[in-house]
Amino acid sequence: MGGWSVYILRCADSTLYTGITNDLAERLAAHHQGQGARYTRGRGPFELVHCEQVASRGEALRRELQLKKLSRRQKLSLSSKLPEQSGS
Repeated sequence: MGGWSVYILRCADSTLYTGITNDLAERLAAHHQGQGARYTRGRGPFELVHCEQVASRGEALRRELQLKKLSRRQKLSLSSKLPEQSGS
């Protein structure tokens, strides 16, 4: 494999979490088991709503920073899995 993933999760409380990993399946399992990022602990279950593959860790970190700077609305528009919220 060797590639990196930049991903966005929707938490049970409807918040969005953005992260990177070089093993997406393992990282998602860690989130679900409460062993992922501190932010996601206690906020499950999660839904993977966006994922991008990049070649290097540096590229993943740069893209993660770009995504974290987006507004919620912009993040929601990245994925067709998230319905557009009208009125907000």
